[in-house]
Amino acid sequence: MPPARLPQLSRAIRPSAKAPVRIVHLGLGAFHRSHQAWYTHHAGDAAGWGIASFTGRRPDAALALAEQDGLYTVVERADGGDSFEIVSSIVEAVDGADVGRLAALVAAPATAVITLTITEAAYRLGADGSLDRAAPDVVADLALLASGSGAPTTPLGRLVFALAARRAAAAGPLAVVCCDNLSSNGTVARHAVVGLAEAWDAGLAAWIDENISFVSTSVDRITPRTTGADLAAVEAECGYRDNSPVVAEPFRNWVLSGAFPAGRPRWEDAGAVFVDEIEPYENRKLWLLNGAHSLLAYAGQLRGHTTVAEALADPLCLQAVERFWGEAEANLHGADLRIPEYRAELLARFRNTRIAHHLAQIAMDGSTKLRMRAVPVLLAERAQGRSGEAAALMISAWMDFSAAAAEFHDPLATDVAAANRLGGTDRVRALLALLNPDLAADDAVVRLVEDLSGTFSGPAVQE
Repeated sequence: MPPARLPQLSRAIRPSAKAPVRIVHLGLGAFHRSHQAWYTHHAGDAAGWGIASFTGRRPDAALALAEQDGLYTVVERADGGDSFEIVSSIVEAVDGADVGRLAALVAAPATAVITLTITEAAYRLGADGSLDRAAPDVVADLALLASGSGAPTTPLGRLVFALAARRAAAAGPLAVVCCDNLSSNGTVARHAVVGLAEAWDAGLAAWIDENISFVSTSVDRITPRTTGADLAAVEAECGYRDNSPVVAEPFRNWVLSGAFPAGRPRWEDAGAVFVDEIEPYENRKLWLLNGAHSLLAYAGQLRGHTTVAEALADPLCLQAVERFWGEAEANLHGADLRIPEYRAELLARFRNTRIAHHLAQIAMDGSTKLRMRAVPVLLAERAQGRSGEAAALMISAWMDFSAAAAEFHDPLATDVAAANRLGGTDRVRALLALLNPDLAADDAVVRLVEDLSGTFSGPAVQE
């Protein structure tokens, strides 16, 4: 006889009362489920804080999670083995294209918080840090908003549309919490949202400015893509089928700064930290963790590696990371940052071979990411009279990768391809201009980046 088919995870087999929706999330994906949803599940008042999570480009994640009443398994993957936990904080999973449902939930007086994991590129920032109103999808959304003939298609457009519904309903203030890897991400979110609103309706922009709090955060938990083997492991260990498990490392961190005018869950019960000044924590994470990730993503793939652990085992890649960390640390200032301990923790986390963190995933949207991860360190080093060679090496590796990769995913992919056709110094200057015009105008920086080209070519050597 064939083996009995296991039941699918649902509230019918794992009873869990649904909390009322008080949080709306944009960007339903693995990281959101391993981080903000996990923290909400572990808040002391979780029974009063349900999350309605909306997907971004595709409905797949919402459809799969809806089959399970929002339940899913978090698999914590440590060197010593896996642990399994059902998380129940997501009470509604919705296709992001359902802008009507989004507007209805944001307009509801009970909704107090909107969280965002929409990726760095979704804020449509130009090289000057402001909203790029000429971006084709921004132009298209503005046309849809102005005509009232259709639903916006970008996360920013959908959020502005939903906030307009809250204003019309006189539902009062709330907090928007940006959880994307951007420096001063709350400020970035404010500029992007208000900028888009202003281009549509100046009155709405003024209302957002007066009523919506934009909270800055630093988020951290390595969350690789889920594989078929992960689904099989959940079945074997838990005795049910889960079509939406998420795998994460045991480490997690969440630092927040800003006001919550309509209230929030007691995330501090799960270890979240609330601070007055977040910039030192943001920079520590953006430069040391995310910066190393980007460096490994480009250098590692040029050397033939596929995961963070593989790349870090390559002495040339490890040396590049250590040197970049040295430059970044020299420009990190703040109390209680514990930089030496933080670096040691990062090395241990990166070397966790049971977490297959793929370099191709990290490499996406590099023109946006490097503005926050490499450019600030390079500028700070140059301002101190130092070369900034280690930060420049990250940029050079990105340039080499952009020319060599079979697949190159970037919001400026067309501009990058055009720059790569120039060749020589003109190519380097054009690519630098996409990251920071001031660096592109500095002949010494252009020469430095050009001289570092090809550093990661050749066969890799494993220790």
